Amino acid sequence: MSDTGRQSFTDKAGSAMKPDSQKGLFEQAGDHIKGTTDSMASTLQPQGEKSTTQKMGDTFSSNSNENQDSLLDKTKNAMGLGNK
Repeated sequence: MSDTGRQSFTDKAGSAMKPDSQKGLFEQAGDHIKGTTDSMASTLQPQGEKSTTQKMGDTFSSNSNENQDSLLDKTKNAMGLGNK
């Protein structure tokens, strides 16, 4: 089961299994938007906050972020506003 706010694994698999040539324009656009949104969510969510199944799903779909800090934490740290 995917984490809250993330694209479900069955939705990802279904999208990947159907060739683009069999998809309409709106279906292709929807897949692209969902994929981009899920990839951003993967980057923003620290590894330590992901469930085991989400980590496995991200690794399988190449959405794995190897960092422990979220993108927001990295920005704060770069600006001198974080804990590090």
